[in-house]
Amino acid sequence: MKRTVLWRSSSFLRLTPTSFSPHFPAKLRLTRLKRSNSAYNYQNHSILVRKACGSEENGSVNGFPALPNKIFMEEAIGAEYGEGFETFRPDGLLKVDVDFLNDRLQEGFLQRIRYAMKPDEAYGLIFSWDNVVADTAALKLNAWRQLASEEGKEIPQDDNLQRLLLYACADHVLQKVLRWGKEQNDLDRMKLRLSQLYHQNLVQLSEPVEGLKEWLDSLVSLHIPCAVVSCLDRRNMVEALERLGLKKYFQAIVSDEDGMESIAHRFLSAAVKLDRKPSKCIVFEDDPRAITAAHNCTMMAVALIGAHPAYDLGQADLAVASFNELSVINLRRLFAHKGSTFMELEKQMIEIETTPSRRKLRIDTIF
Repeated sequence: MKRTVLWRSSSFLRLTPTSFSPHFPAKLRLTRLKRSNSAYNYQNHSILVRKACGSEENGSVNGFPALPNKIFMEEAIGAEYGEGFETFRPDGLLKVDVDFLNDRLQEGFLQRIRYAMKPDEAYGLIFSWDNVVADTAALKLNAWRQLASEEGKEIPQDDNLQRLLLYACADHVLQKVLRWGKEQNDLDRMKLRLSQLYHQNLVQLSEPVEGLKEWLDSLVSLHIPCAVVSCLDRRNMVEALERLGLKKYFQAIVSDEDGMESIAHRFLSAAVKLDRKPSKCIVFEDDPRAITAAHNCTMMAVALIGAHPAYDLGQADLAVASFNELSVINLRRLFAHKGSTFMELEKQMIEIETTPSRRKLRIDTIF
């Protein structure tokens, strides 16, 4: 069976075939061809901070980030209109998009036989870290409250503001909503401190989301591969999974080091690492934007109701209140094109059959 390994170099991402066969290469190395000026300045700034603070090579100070990360940023959805990765090949540039992965990540002969006997193994399950694997909403709110306390500020108790603190970009919240700072140096300092407070609170996580471990146990018994995606750095991600007792369940981890620039790119990266084509993957999310990203990648989406109400998650293929409501039958129905409204449609059909037909009024005209 072919294996696909996704990894990232220190300077850029490249997709390099280990052989020049017409089939999809066994090892992938995703490439970011160009770096913007902001990314270049960001890297130079990172080097200066590390030298000044005596930080580690990975850009952290005593295990905490030396620069603000993507946790408090609103990431792009991605994969619109076939957007994907550009890669180097011996014959020139190659665009690796959703259609390319669906075409090239085909099952081999032996895999097709195995999946015919055990169709559940053909699926790939992708779990988001935030509010799906762990309840991170409380961690983010605590980080904002601790920052307010250190700055001598107060955060108003408003539901709309709470949502902005969880999902909006930290720059927008600090400048436009809370109006805590105008100078760029003050904003950078507060964003850095916000990230550090989040990582300090991350150590307090001890339990995963309710029902997740039992759901993962059932997936392991059926040999369905799982991946977890996050914008956390890999070190903190692995340590958090080990504290939660979940690391053994995930065959792939997509972290900040993978260099993915959008939500959809992380999902595609997870699909490559699981060696499953995107159209056979199911994403577990709680954010409507991430559900859109999953559909852009031709993936199914299962939404967890909680951080967002059910009416905001209507575009998901299936919406559940907890993992306790899920079974493998639900996954099979998703790929049978019945989706979350299967039982509702069946109920409607029964009601139509049992309802007596009404007499039609006719007007006869006599000439």
